[in-house]
Parts: sequence; structure tokens; C-alpha cells
Amino acid sequence: MSYTLPPLPYDYDSLEPYISKQIMELHHKKHHQTYVNALNDATNAYSSATSAKKRIALQAALKFNGGGHINHSLFWKNLAPASVKGGRGGELHDGPLSKAISDSFQNLKAEFKAAALAIQGSGWCWLGLNPITKRLEITTTANQDPLLNLIPIIGVDMWEHAFYLQYLNVKADYLEAIWNVINWQEAEKRYTEGLSNGTDAGVDVSLSKI
Repeated sequence: MSYTLPPLPYDYDSLEPYISKQIMELHHKKHHQTYVNALNDATNAYSSATSAKKRIALQAALKFNGGGHINHSLFWKNLAPASVKGGRGGELHDGPLSKAISDSFQNLKAEFKAAALAIQGSGWCWLGLNPITKRLEITTTANQDPLLNLIPIIGVDMWEHAFYLQYLNVKADYLEAIWNVINWQEAEKRYTEGLSNGTDAGVDVSLSKI
């Protein structure tokens, strides 16, 4: 099968002033498209490989680019125009997810920020649902590694291409701003689906063959 770049559910400038149009265009059209292209190349090479050795050699490319495609496909849905612009970003309403955040929202943000800033190099910070304990956990993954042991509820890209053009090296400012455009409605959907069936809620089925 051939993987394709998913369209954004909003315009490139819809997340301003928190994430600039320039960042969104480059991030989506260039970076994510590059992962898709490389994933297709690696998948085709894997299918035509004539030996186990050749297939093993392709595992790193499949993991990196497949993870990049999965993570970014989740990330775009993770975001929405801020409520002050008529969107639903940044608004956590009463419901199962808000009840599951036993500490205050400010504590969640502080713990998430600390974990994200502790990433060495590039990676992702996640709020995930443990499918066994049914509890929320904050964790990180390196590079483009997808979240495998938890169901992703919210993921934040901590690669420099996600923020540098606007926030330079001040990652803390990026982490403060992004909460204004977090799509809590999508997060609630992933959370309730994860509770009910314990699957990777929010991951498009077309990615399941990675």
C-alpha cells in the first residue's frame, strides 16, 4: 500500500498566534511529507527484498519514518484553533478526561513541561492512557519513536522544526503557548475510546500495516 500525507483539519494560519503559518506549512508540507515519501520507499524496498539480511537493514528506516508518519498524523488532530478565534482549542470541559486528571490542570501542565524539557535531543512528549491500569501517564519518546506502551491522548512534537522559527531556543515558551490550541475534544475522544476498547485510539487504520 502507499501512504499519503493527511490533510490538515484547519487552515495553516488557524493556530496563530500560538503556532505560526510559516511553521505549520513547513512542518506539514515539508517535514511530514518527507516522512511519508521515505516510508513509501522503505516499504517498497522491504517488499522487494530478496533476503532476511536486506529486510533487517530496512528496519531502522521503517521505524523512523513510520513513526514520523504516525506521530504527525496524531499531532495534527491534537490541535485546533483557539477558542478565542471561534475554535475549540484550549478548552477542557467537564467530562471523563477532566475527571481523570486528578491533580489540577496547572499541575498537569507543569509535569508535562518538565518531562518535555528533559528530552535530550529530539523527541515527543505524551499524555497517554495505560491500557492495563486505565490511568493517565506522562512520558516521552526519542526521535520519531511512536508511543507503543500507552494509548496516545495528547502528543507534543519537541523537534526544533516544530517551534524554532517562532520561539527560537526557548522551548518553555512553546510549551506554554501550545496549550491554547490543544484539541481537548479530540483528546476526550481518544480517552473514552481507549477506556472502552484498549486500542490505539486516534490512529488511522491505514497506518496499521507499518
